Amino acid sequence: MRIRRVALGLALLCCAAMGRSQDVLLSDTLETVVVTGTGTKHLLKDAPVETEVISGRTLRQYGGQSLEDILGSLSASFAFNEGDMGSQMQLNGLGNSYILVLIDGKRLTGDVGGQNDLSLIDPHNIERIEIVKGASSALYGSDAIAGVVNIITRRHEGGIMLENSTRYGSYNDVRQHNSVGLAWGKWKSLTGFQLQHSDGWQNTSVENTPSSATPVTDSRSMTVNRHTSWQLSEQLTFAPSEDLEFYLAGTLHRKGIYRPKGKYPKYDVKTFDLKYENASAALGGQWRTERGDLLTLDIDWAQHAYYHAFTSTTLTEGFDADGLLILDFPYFAGQRLLQSNQQRTTAQLKGVFNFPNHRLSAGLEARFDHLKAPTSLASRTASDNTEALYVQDEWSQLHWLWLTGGLRLCRNEGFGWRLTPKLSAMARLGNVRLRATWSQGFKTPTLKEMNYRYIREMTNIVMYLGNENLKPQTSNYFSLGGELTHHGFNFTVTAYVNRLDNMIALATVSTSAAPAAYREQYGEMLNKVRRYENMEDARTMGVDISASYTRKEWTAGASYSYLDTKAHVYDSDAERLERVVIDGMARHKGNVFVTWEHRFSPSYALGLGLYGRMSSRRFYALDGNGRPFQIWRLTTSHNLGHSRTMTYRLEAGIDNIFNHVDRTPHGLHLGTTSPGTTVFATLTVRFKTNKSLKFSNKHKSNSKNQNDEED
Repeated sequence: MRIRRVALGLALLCCAAMGRSQDVLLSDTLETVVVTGTGTKHLLKDAPVETEVISGRTLRQYGGQSLEDILGSLSASFAFNEGDMGSQMQLNGLGNSYILVLIDGKRLTGDVGGQNDLSLIDPHNIERIEIVKGASSALYGSDAIAGVVNIITRRHEGGIMLENSTRYGSYNDVRQHNSVGLAWGKWKSLTGFQLQHSDGWQNTSVENTPSSATPVTDSRSMTVNRHTSWQLSEQLTFAPSEDLEFYLAGTLHRKGIYRPKGKYPKYDVKTFDLKYENASAALGGQWRTERGDLLTLDIDWAQHAYYHAFTSTTLTEGFDADGLLILDFPYFAGQRLLQSNQQRTTAQLKGVFNFPNHRLSAGLEARFDHLKAPTSLASRTASDNTEALYVQDEWSQLHWLWLTGGLRLCRNEGFGWRLTPKLSAMARLGNVRLRATWSQGFKTPTLKEMNYRYIREMTNIVMYLGNENLKPQTSNYFSLGGELTHHGFNFTVTAYVNRLDNMIALATVSTSAAPAAYREQYGEMLNKVRRYENMEDARTMGVDISASYTRKEWTAGASYSYLDTKAHVYDSDAERLERVVIDGMARHKGNVFVTWEHRFSPSYALGLGLYGRMSSRRFYALDGNGRPFQIWRLTTSHNLGHSRTMTYRLEAGIDNIFNHVDRTPHGLHLGTTSPGTTVFATLTVRFKTNKSLKFSNKHKSNSKNQNDEED
């Protein structure tokens, strides 16, 4: 314990002066081209909107297990509390529903209980991650109130590429990645496959039992349940010329979460497993004119379906064809029941036009959302559509000053018209960059927030209700920051405040708010009713400090995030406003790291990395607070062999070196779900050649001679 306290003290001391992990080589990072902040390309060092980048080199050195692991360990602004219902992500005090997650600029579709399923993203396929904090609704529309996380995936640049990566770790943790890249003529294809599996683990057998005087100490509930998922993806591109390109893409994803059956009916008996079936398809293209203007068209469709797969006879509730509630409807082992099927179709036409000292972006968007939930919607289905027109101008009349202004006009089917502006400025004074942003956010209630109703039967019976009377949420975000870069040293500090009106959150209301049929069915066993409500107002504010230093083969750095939140919600029973903390807030979070890389010979290079992440207590209105923690990780990387076409890489490491385990009873909030000290190893074998496939017999001999000369 003493060692842990000393380590935590040293880490927080470092955090106060050092910062964010961005890249092993600082100069490489600053020359990275980023696109998320303005939707247009900029060098990171000259991006008008502050953008945090986790580069491909950092990702490879860290060897993250999942996107949650990567973001939580390499950026102090994020917090996670993973569970069966999703990632429970939080960015600078605001939860998952306020964070827009993009994959190559396209929305990630699908959630359960408002939590995105980040297992849809293959960590091995990530080229880099771009993070823009604060409201970005002017550019990206609804959901972008806390910020935007854009996952840039790897592209196939040509030739033939075959890759296999296998990771194995404690608790039978298996991560398999395969990809095949082909090119022939003007066509390119990239096919990918990923498999994830874990046996899960149990950190405690104690179950929280508020309705029982005798605590359960031999529960079978798992901290993390056994789960398996796989995904198949394909992207096909056709480029008839250097300035014109078309693409077709699609994914198919399946996931199962397997829950053990306990012996206590009120607490840990699980009568069904969880199944997910996702699919997506996209097409589009881009055309670059002779003067450098760019036109893009993207159309995509995505589906996220979530089922209960029954393992024993279960009585559940639902609605009949007339919308009448049916309680105690039986399902038997082997049957499945659809909980929700979310489908989203989007279309976007965008142009970027270059003028002297100006870069103008303009676009049209249309989005259609459809939700089918036979047991949780009285109408069985619900839908919504949104259209938008936006324009943005980037102005650089002065060589040291960049101004960016944007405006979005949005029309939602249920909530009408809304204008959302944004204004950013960057001044470059030698090695110093000063950035300021003011932006508004706008978010309409989701179909689930308005219509959903379901019962959670765990340690007690809690009913969750949608609210058709919800109002749209709006926000005003202000930030001011500075960045200093000098001789391998990079330091940033950003202060921000985000004010929200009509913030939507779950609030505990009187049990009389439950429909009569539920009150009659459950009686006094109905412990709580929680309903989505608009808070009067909410505010998050904080400071992010980051720094890194690179000298020859060494890089060191840390990040620190201070956060304060508050909200006002009307207590209908007490008939007064109550001040509350936004659920999940941790006042202090930090990361530290040090890495070293050295090439001993043309056939062997070694990399070492030590990473630490820590968090103070996370606050919740119900079910206890999440305990503070610190977790340290040691990684090694070994680049083996020397060949023009073959590369071999071995990664191995130890996570949670000091064996921190949160043994809070099931049913209460956790600081971390880590099982304690674990080990892992990953072997990656890659074949890559610049030769393209040749199908024409006429040119076969000539092509062979030409390739021989190139070799």
